[in-house]
Amino acid sequence: MYSNKESVNILTALLVSHGVTKAVVCPGSRNAPIVHNLCECPFIDCYPVTDERSAGFFALGLALQMGKSSPVAVCVTSGTALLNLLPAVAEASYQHVPLIVVSADRPKQWIEQLDGQTLPQPDALGRFVRKAVSLPLVNCSGEESDETRWLCNRLVNEALLDMLFPIPAPVHINVPIDEPLFDFDTPKLPDERTISRFFSVEADAATSQPLLQAFSRSVRPIIVIGQTADEYDNPFVGRQVMEQLGRNAVVLTERLCRFSTNTVSFDEVLHAVGNNKDYQPDLVIYVGGSLVSKRLKKFLRAGHAGVYVVNADGAVNDTFMHLKGVVVAQPSKMLAQLSEMPAHCNKKFYQMWQQALAMARQEAAFFQPSFSQMAAVRLFEQSVSRLPLLPLVHYANSTAVRLANIYAQHPIFCNRGVNGIEGSLSTAAGMAAATSSKVCCVIGDLSFFYDQNALWNQNLGGNLRILLLNNGQGGIFRQLRGLEKSDARERFVAGAHNTSAEGICRQCDVGYRHVATEDELVSAIEWLLATGGERPRLVEVTTDAETDAQMLREYYMQLSL
Repeated sequence: MYSNKESVNILTALLVSHGVTKAVVCPGSRNAPIVHNLCECPFIDCYPVTDERSAGFFALGLALQMGKSSPVAVCVTSGTALLNLLPAVAEASYQHVPLIVVSADRPKQWIEQLDGQTLPQPDALGRFVRKAVSLPLVNCSGEESDETRWLCNRLVNEALLDMLFPIPAPVHINVPIDEPLFDFDTPKLPDERTISRFFSVEADAATSQPLLQAFSRSVRPIIVIGQTADEYDNPFVGRQVMEQLGRNAVVLTERLCRFSTNTVSFDEVLHAVGNNKDYQPDLVIYVGGSLVSKRLKKFLRAGHAGVYVVNADGAVNDTFMHLKGVVVAQPSKMLAQLSEMPAHCNKKFYQMWQQALAMARQEAAFFQPSFSQMAAVRLFEQSVSRLPLLPLVHYANSTAVRLANIYAQHPIFCNRGVNGIEGSLSTAAGMAAATSSKVCCVIGDLSFFYDQNALWNQNLGGNLRILLLNNGQGGIFRQLRGLEKSDARERFVAGAHNTSAEGICRQCDVGYRHVATEDELVSAIEWLLATGGERPRLVEVTTDAETDAQMLREYYMQLSL
């Protein structure tokens, strides 16, 4: 029988699945549930050592003799016991030995409260471990338990994967345990999800085989492509790869994808289909970085499809909560390899998605918003598409980039790594300084005024053009259901203001046009995108925040499949 502490059982199960067969255990009461499990588990040999400093070096010796692909765990109780392992951990770090430090801990609410054996343990080993994680207390029942359990599983997987990548190194897993400590009534360890990492710089068939096998067996595959700067040397080859890939699977991209070839209005499709399980995949391949769409994340998290992530750094990005494996590869190379594989996609599933996407694109094209931020971006993108030379377009976060996903017919730039509102205009200014091409920045008012010093810059030239969407507040906050009940929404949450960019533009010698009606918008956009001029240009479109929100609501409400 195993401990009734779920986090301890998750840890034990994953130690086994990641190949740990030996553990050095030190005495103590707080770590007794862990020690009990390690001793109870038939796949792990335990070695008792009383002195923690000696135990660390004993574990090091075991690992050295077994080989650097065979990690060894050393388990200590809470308090100074952990600190006694530091000399051995430092040695393991410099010798590149995969040592797993498992420390029991008191619940975090008792740290620094003069309770017994409490000190801040999660980062106690500092730079000498590659990864340090502290597990949550997992409640076996309740609505929040699923996410907490997923977090616990993910953290252990992350630590054990990083222990061997790119070269072996020690890691630290801290395990807070609440009382009672000595209930051992769990008949078996849980069947835990094990995340694997496949090393493949060139995405060759041998090292990415599990992903390729999963793709060849899948009948409802979806390939999700997030933000990526990884482009093909030959754009024509990139278009061919994407077109072929789109015949083998359902491919969902946003405008943050640099090698996407057409608008894929999947956010609109997901709004229309709701929780329809017929649209759920049996496999998800996630390539690239961040996504804007919250709907896609929620939709795929609600399903049960296994997920493979492809990235160049091997990061464990469990965005959809069902990650099975990480393939270390350049996204473009892996996509090219997948495009060459024969299609096994279920015809009905594929056609259902294609028809829904086509209908969403059609409805987006025909929707006529009244004067609003939506109308401004629509006209801007229509005008950009008619230019003989496509400019580089940088969208700020929040509403601006969401409107780009509706209307942009070309790849866009966006500071989507952390999704902050700051620095978008400065980033666009930096881009403009590095090229002779026209650089456009589409930005909301809070982002613009937060970053207004981007215009106080002697490096600016006439190739920087700015479309400022000003509705007097953070318009995205009108899309958050329930927030309208708060009297604090306008002033304190949404940052309501009455600021104009005209004075800033005059001060910084930036050409300025103000737009307050639909009739003024057309000529202002033409002026904004016109060739010529040695100074930047800015068009400020002032709209009503409630109308902006209403246009988006009407747009999504008219979508139907």
